Amino acid sequence: MTDKSNKLTTSINLLNDKLHFEGNVIGNEPISIDYVPPLGDNLGYTSLELLLLSLSSCVGSSVLIFLRKMRKKISDFSINATGIRKTEHPTGFKTITLELSIKSMDVTSDDVEKVIKLSEETYCPVWSMLKGNVEIIIKHSISE
Repeated sequence: MTDKSNKLTTSINLLNDKLHFEGNVIGNEPISIDYVPPLGDNLGYTSLELLLLSLSSCVGSSVLIFLRKMRKKISDFSINATGIRKTEHPTGFKTITLELSIKSMDVTSDDVEKVIKLSEETYCPVWSMLKGNVEIIIKHSISE
């Protein structure tokens, strides 16, 4: 078993004469990474889409871990992420909005705000790396 806590290793291999790559991490299924036409063929995720997925899963994981430690029962959870890009190069994200949707009978808005703060300040490494470079806006809704 590979220890993923300190050292992470990935690889990409070019699949065509444009920008279509296959991304690999040992022990996982490969993913398809590409760019939009005309530079790519839109055959996979873009790098910025993968970044949004990484931030979403990082925040989602820490939020769920802490809500569960609070003995909260979560029956459904999702995050929709939207990134707004800069107009000048490099055209990375100017803002990212994460919309957390939680279905629970016992989670309060205060609970969610508390665990989001923990995620931002201490536990989500992806957020930590983006902080100071991208405005990150978190919204949440709770339903029963």
